[in-house]
Amino acid sequence: MAKLKDLEQLREEIEQCVKCGACRAHCPAFGAEHREGRVARGKIALAKAVLDGEVGFEKKVIEDLSQCLLCGSCCASCPNKVPTEEIVAAARRRLAEEQGLSTFGQGVATVLGHPQLMNTLAKTGGALAGVLFKKLPDNSGLRLRFPVPYLKSDRTMPPLTDRPFRERVPEVIEGQPGQPTVAFFTGCGINYMYPAIGEAFLKVLQFLGVTVIIPKDQACCGLPAVSAGAGATVEKLAEQNLAALSRRPVDFVVTACASCNAGLGKIYAEMGEEFEPLAKKTKDIFVFLAEHGLPEKLAALPKPAQRVKVTYHDPCHLRTRGITKEPRLILKSLPQVEFVEMENAGTCCGLGGTYSVYHYEHSKRIGAKKAGFIAASGAELVATDCPGCIMQLQDSINHAGGGARAVHILELLADALP
Repeated sequence: MAKLKDLEQLREEIEQCVKCGACRAHCPAFGAEHREGRVARGKIALAKAVLDGEVGFEKKVIEDLSQCLLCGSCCASCPNKVPTEEIVAAARRRLAEEQGLSTFGQGVATVLGHPQLMNTLAKTGGALAGVLFKKLPDNSGLRLRFPVPYLKSDRTMPPLTDRPFRERVPEVIEGQPGQPTVAFFTGCGINYMYPAIGEAFLKVLQFLGVTVIIPKDQACCGLPAVSAGAGATVEKLAEQNLAALSRRPVDFVVTACASCNAGLGKIYAEMGEEFEPLAKKTKDIFVFLAEHGLPEKLAALPKPAQRVKVTYHDPCHLRTRGITKEPRLILKSLPQVEFVEMENAGTCCGLGGTYSVYHYEHSKRIGAKKAGFIAASGAELVATDCPGCIMQLQDSINHAGGGARAVHILELLADALP
């Protein structure tokens, strides 16, 4: 049975923090506000104080614990590799156990925990998009026409689809003999907001002759529920996805979303030994493509006279797990792309799941820095490997008045293929 660690089970990791302050240079929340309670060592100190009974969940403690994007940037640079994101998530779960979920957290848990409800809400939103949203120029997103709880009216949103991706495609798409069979874990962003990314995924894998299985009963990976402190929902979703992705024998479970990759490949792996085979099979799409010879195939494609200048944003959930070279390898192999590396490509975009809902002004501050790096690169497109990052990047670019467009690498890849 799926089981997340509680705060007490992380005591040893908490005590590994020596308060050196190395995390200060890498924490996006601290960079936006420069307050000690916002930085990793401050949150770890709070978690220890809660464990030791020195403080309860007073308003100030709750506020500081909410100011974390769970990006893992601090752990990646920590000399003792203290997993702040796990500790903060566990502290939020304890808060929910003692005081209940916030109103927004309850909404997250209810919607994610009931996929049919999520499907209905998404379809309704897609059908009413023309009424609820106004279109921004140059296909750079939508803005709300009317106030909506928890969403600012100046926030850029992608349109919801009234026909989710998984309803557009068959469950099994046969490939060529001798090629691997993969399960495509679509995630919510591709299924409900960016179905074109899913279609690009299928085009690329069909080009390689891969058999693709798209389980209809897969659910959200659970990362938004992790962020909200809804532990029971995360565990329920993990069990549902394990069943959905284990029904047919597959060689790999492939993701095209950094957060989904971290959910299946990292968080699930720590929830019980029954999840270990799934975690080992989980691969990011660009790791899979690099391992199966796509760069060499791309090198053989004709190169157009005009190329588009593209830069790359590292999603935190890939960068902190060491997946950085493969997306760049694919981008550099695309015949129509002139790749340019931007400064600080690996800094957080500022989304952070529920962080950008609770703390949108701080999220915008973090995003503004990223928008500046994109503009300085001179790129027309900023490509990434995470639908959530695409949404946040485009919002940040729009607020900065920039002309770049955020896209998924798969969209560029599909355009290059015959």
